[in-house]
Amino acid sequence: MKAFRATSLAVGLALCSGAAQADVFKFKLGGDLWRADSDIRFADAGTPAQPFETQQKSQGSFWVALEHPLPIIPNVMIRENSLETKGNAPDSDFQFGGMPIDGNYNADANLSNTDFIFYYQFLDTKTIELDLGAAYKRFHGNLAVGPAVEGPTLRVSRDLSHGQLFAYARTQIKVPGIGLYGFVDVMTDGSQRRYDYSGGLGWIFRGTGVDYKLRVGYRDMKFDHSSASALNTYADFKGGFAGIELEF
Repeated sequence: MKAFRATSLAVGLALCSGAAQADVFKFKLGGDLWRADSDIRFADAGTPAQPFETQQKSQGSFWVALEHPLPIIPNVMIRENSLETKGNAPDSDFQFGGMPIDGNYNADANLSNTDFIFYYQFLDTKTIELDLGAAYKRFHGNLAVGPAVEGPTLRVSRDLSHGQLFAYARTQIKVPGIGLYGFVDVMTDGSQRRYDYSGGLGWIFRGTGVDYKLRVGYRDMKFDHSSASALNTYADFKGGFAGIELEF
């Protein structure tokens, strides 16, 4: 509800005050390689979540965006986040897929999701940019467990299909003349249970017909929900990333 109110306020301000949309059509294409630590816990909804020991793993994020000078209509970005990890619980004791699970079990967790971001440019100057809007994150992964020891296998899998509405904000502060900039990107529902934060530094290289942005930073994506897809799920991915964005 907090995210909905914040989103409504952002859109209302954009319509009433006239957000500073792009002067021309712009198309952006980018990707990040994210070296993330993960904290994964899950079980059936209404039962205690089982934690799993995981290892650091590379994750990927890719996006396209369209900015335009048309009034009222928001700019749009679609970002695909590929998040997969494996874990182990040597002394597990939980319920999953309606079955009691205990003993030494491995987990395969796919928390991949797609962000649909709709935003207005409130500021777009030589030194600062500010975007505000709304985002919808759609999970399309699955969670699975199986015995870690050899022998008869009992593998249980559940799909994670859930959508979450967020308020969205992005700011970029540029140092004139040298191409250096800092950025912060925030998606939040107003709580500390579900968010997607990132920030860092980048360098802009101007080209003919296309600009290149190299970027490094830190990202933290947390999803804590007790009943999404009838699952009690906690996932936190955090770590450094490096990437590139092309602007046409």
